[in-house]
Amino acid sequence: MTPTPLHHADHPGTAPALLLVHGWGGNGGDWDPTLPYWRHRVIVPDLRGHGRSPKPGEGYGARDFAADLAELLRGLDTGPVVAVGHSMGGQAVTALAVEHPELVRQLVVVDPAYGADEAEAARIPAEQEELRAEGPEWAARFVTGAFRPGLYDELRDRQRQLMTEMDTDVLVQCRNGMYLNPGAFGLRPATVTYLARRECPVLGVYATPGAAAFERGTLTDPRSRVTVFDGAGHYLHEERPREFVEVVEHWLPEA
Repeated sequence: MTPTPLHHADHPGTAPALLLVHGWGGNGGDWDPTLPYWRHRVIVPDLRGHGRSPKPGEGYGARDFAADLAELLRGLDTGPVVAVGHSMGGQAVTALAVEHPELVRQLVVVDPAYGADEAEAARIPAEQEELRAEGPEWAARFVTGAFRPGLYDELRDRQRQLMTEMDTDVLVQCRNGMYLNPGAFGLRPATVTYLARRECPVLGVYATPGAAAFERGTLTDPRSRVTVFDGAGHYLHEERPREFVEVVEHWLPEA
């Protein structure tokens, strides 16, 4: 499949460059709260079908996103980057590290959309039917549940608005690409197999101890680390941007 050219922003800073990849239904603006705190050059794309990037009719799996990101990085001549991805973006940068290892020196996954257990796997087909029937309103409810009630209302409302502007078919295809399509690695058995192919050090930043424990069990590089943001929601990098950047920047020279 031909890679899709991605709309992106390129913020100057020191090497190595960081690639910041948003999650399902978001766009590059999801990373805006972190931008004042980075020391490094930061490249922030909109994934295909999201934001101001083109919307092809197909190709919404992690490897498709990774192919687009690889094309972007080669065009910018970045050399190996620190690839940072939130949620679905965590799948995308993981696939970038696995399928294009020469482009990724370190990997940061932020509450990534993989490792779904049996209970979650059982819910996904029915959720997909609900998403098809209700469209972006179903996705907007997902966003509401991803923030702690009464906190971060402005962030929540922005994410809800982005979801309501999304194409239903893109939302459905993205979730199929994460969990249901052949080759998807969002469900736990496939996750374990795919993550074993990572060759670079990994920093996992999580909102819940259970998911963090799963990530720890997949790590093989001694430089890898996992941390939990107690009390944070799924969009933890937006809720606590300074703390998030400090954690990443502190880890980079250690790894």
